[in-house]
Amino acid sequence: MDFIPIALFWGLALIGLFGNRSLLIYLFFATMPFGSFAVFPTTMTMGLTFTPTPIVACILFLRTFINGRAIKFGLSALFAPRGLLLLTAFWAVAVLVTIFSPRFFAGHVIVVPMKVTRFFQSGFLQPTTQNISQIMYLTISVITVVTFARLMIDAKQQQNALKGLCIGGGLAVFTGILDLSSHFIPLDWLLDPFRTASYVLMTDVTLEGGTRRVVGLMPEASSYGALCTQLLTLVYFLRHAITDHFYRQKVVPVVAALLLLFVWLSTSSSAYVALVVFGAFAGLDFLWRAKKARRGTRAGRELELEFWVVAAATAVVFTGFVARPEIFDSLFRLFDQLVLKKTSTSSFEERTFWTLTSWQALLDTYGLGVGMGGTRASNEVVAVLSNTGFLGGLLYYGFALQSMLRRAYPGDVVNSALVTGLRWSFLPGLTAGILAGTSADFGMKNAFLFGTMFAAAIVSWHNRRKSLATPPKSVDTQNVPA
Repeated sequence: MDFIPIALFWGLALIGLFGNRSLLIYLFFATMPFGSFAVFPTTMTMGLTFTPTPIVACILFLRTFINGRAIKFGLSALFAPRGLLLLTAFWAVAVLVTIFSPRFFAGHVIVVPMKVTRFFQSGFLQPTTQNISQIMYLTISVITVVTFARLMIDAKQQQNALKGLCIGGGLAVFTGILDLSSHFIPLDWLLDPFRTASYVLMTDVTLEGGTRRVVGLMPEASSYGALCTQLLTLVYFLRHAITDHFYRQKVVPVVAALLLLFVWLSTSSSAYVALVVFGAFAGLDFLWRAKKARRGTRAGRELELEFWVVAAATAVVFTGFVARPEIFDSLFRLFDQLVLKKTSTSSFEERTFWTLTSWQALLDTYGLGVGMGGTRASNEVVAVLSNTGFLGGLLYYGFALQSMLRRAYPGDVVNSALVTGLRWSFLPGLTAGILAGTSADFGMKNAFLFGTMFAAAIVSWHNRRKSLATPPKSVDTQNVPA
């Protein structure tokens, strides 16, 4: 039955390639929860796993840059100092380091292989197929940034992407429900065709006390928790940029609430910490909007509704705690086991070993790095530095900072909300990455974030300049210069 999901995926992808481009945008987000699904049989790819979202990103890239005007825009954006030049330089450094370091330092530097098959595994650096797969994934992430930088200058595609986020969040919840149900009823016939990745899948893990970890269709609980957290932050903070009333008022609250529930069911400690960071930034976002909103306006009414919803939920939880405190005992025990006592677990010791070994590998290569896929860490910053060197890390985080500092013209309501929401949503994901990130590839979520931030900022200020120079009229956003 494995061929049925593969055929379904490629059928939808080809319809998007030769037909409606909006379908590819929806498919990009809809495939995010399928992180254990290989769209090519691994017997055909020398054991490498190609998951659906990066493949959709490649098809979307081809569909977007099909004419000379789009190619000119992409090249201009990639080499513009205020555009994506730092990202282009980071990619170039990563490629050079990946070509030379695994060969130059082979047999002299201790690393943790990307494919870990035993506890506390390490070995000497050498060229592997992981170098190829990881640099390919990084390349796909870079071209995805350029793709969304081009697509998101179109207001219609902006809204398609925001609706796609809601669909992706809904499917993340749905796959979680299926996985949770499979613990009670036989659903292997439905789930196994989507669990075809060649790497180790930890889909049947039970914690002390009998708690089963929910993984959805991701490789493990921590990746599922990270996915739900990322989608939750994007859906929540970007909701103000959604112009469709039904999606903003009806779909977003339901999807966000369910994602919050399944973050908890994932029992991922890094997701829990990211959730705390998300809560802190959600509070800051509320205070920031409250400072600017006026009573009686739509923004003011939304703030009042949010306040009373949170107040009511807090009152219910507090009342339940006072009346029946024993109900919360299992929750407290779970939090204590996953977060407070995390440092005493073998998992924490092994992940610390990964990070320390990768950091030492960076020093042993004189700060040059071991190449993409050369070593595995459990910290995003250490992963980037150890794989691409100090220079690569400086370029990537310099680009991330440049992206976060992009601004939209305050009078442009939608793009301003988009830029602000993307800025708020970046930091919870960064926190999760610092706690458990294993790869130097910044991934599809950040690719969407960086590309959209760039597009929203330049379109907003372009529209502002046009409105000052000429009487108000429609703007051809397809020719916005990078």
